[in-house]
Amino acid sequence: MKKILILGLFILAAMGIQAQGYQIGDEAKDFKLKNVDGKQISLADYKDAKGFIVIFTCNHCPYAVAYEDRIIEIDKKYKEKGFPVIAINPNDPELYESDSFDNMIVRAKEKGFTFPYLMDETQEVFKRFGATKTPHVFILSNKSGEYTVEYIGAIDNNYKDASQVTSRYVEDAVDALLQNKKPEITSTKAIGCGIKTKG
Repeated sequence: MKKILILGLFILAAMGIQAQGYQIGDEAKDFKLKNVDGKQISLADYKDAKGFIVIFTCNHCPYAVAYEDRIIEIDKKYKEKGFPVIAINPNDPELYESDSFDNMIVRAKEKGFTFPYLMDETQEVFKRFGATKTPHVFILSNKSGEYTVEYIGAIDNNYKDASQVTSRYVEDAVDALLQNKKPEITSTKAIGCGIKTKG
């Protein structure tokens, strides 16, 4: 049985598929997903980006909702510095109607999202990244179209109350990258709702 498992992992590795998703230092593949404005968005569209703050999030999860305003502020702060937010809804809308594409459009307008809000319709992208929660953050650096994973985890250390945050993981990581340094903290535990998938 152990040999079969090892062989299976070897085959996955040979196919470029990781059982646990991306790890720090891995190169992330680009994707093309539909935005709430109907356009297809990929990382390659952002020619001048130094990197990306990719956040898997959704409409219904109370953790995701608690972070919406903070995500908007993070995008406003770092987009002009070369690190835009790219939000992706990974949930299957058949399992949660509130996470349908039409409801994503409504939510983006209601909140005034300043960033793309993409639908992972096939659920392939979140699986490739290894996202498990909403919200779940992956910070990527961009070197001539090579996207390296620099941070994975939570936005900060207090989802309940933004005024009580003492560690801003995402901001600290991006600030370090903007200074051509590696983030001191590269991985934290994502706190949120489990991603809704049929399999």
